[in-house]
Amino acid sequence: MDSQGYVETYMGKVTAFVLARGGSKGIPRKNVLDFCGKPLVAWSIIQALETPEIDEVYLSSDNDEILKVGEDFGSKLIRRPDEFATDAASSESAIMHALSTLEYRPEIIVMLEPTAPLRRDQDLGKSIIQFRDEQWDSGFSGAELEDFLIWTKDDNDKLVSVNYDYENQTRRQDRKPDYVENGAIYLFKPEILERNNRFGGNIGIYMMEFWQSFELDNPEDWIFVESLFKQYILEKK
Repeated sequence: MDSQGYVETYMGKVTAFVLARGGSKGIPRKNVLDFCGKPLVAWSIIQALETPEIDEVYLSSDNDEILKVGEDFGSKLIRRPDEFATDAASSESAIMHALSTLEYRPEIIVMLEPTAPLRRDQDLGKSIIQFRDEQWDSGFSGAELEDFLIWTKDDNDKLVSVNYDYENQTRRQDRKPDYVENGAIYLFKPEILERNNRFGGNIGIYMMEFWQSFELDNPEDWIFVESLFKQYILEKK
């Protein structure tokens, strides 16, 4: 074993981890609530299990109800310690804990968040193929941020334009594209996590459509995201 407890065996495996803790504040119990006929967390498990490029699928959770859903839908289970399931705990810490339970080190880790379920059937597989073809060390799914002119405030509370120069405005067609990290897919090599960050090395982006960037964070999101899932994913099967 190495210093982090992983067995030094390179299996060439792609391992998916679905992260779902029980302490949701914005939407209580959201991971087990009905979403298009199944518990929300089940969709990420199903999507991963149906992807031929993924070898193993694990659900990491601190919650018995969520783990029971994972068991029912065919995921392998990892009980996450409470210390890695607080509001302050990072997703990276949960992944590092999950890796420490395995007897091998995967080639590629795929991290899935149940609150970003708008993945088409081929998205996971295509992102893994792109990861290998373009020799990424880490990557994420995203979409082009079209027609959004973004402002922020500086340290003096003064508004500042971010992705364009308001004093020298150009045509939309002439601006360089901006990209939004949409939360649907994260991919990285295990060694990237040594800095407690999912990003590092050669970072790539798997492009998705903008409508796939909506997530389930607040109650008002539910009906909207569910309608997108029904129209663009379920009805296309």
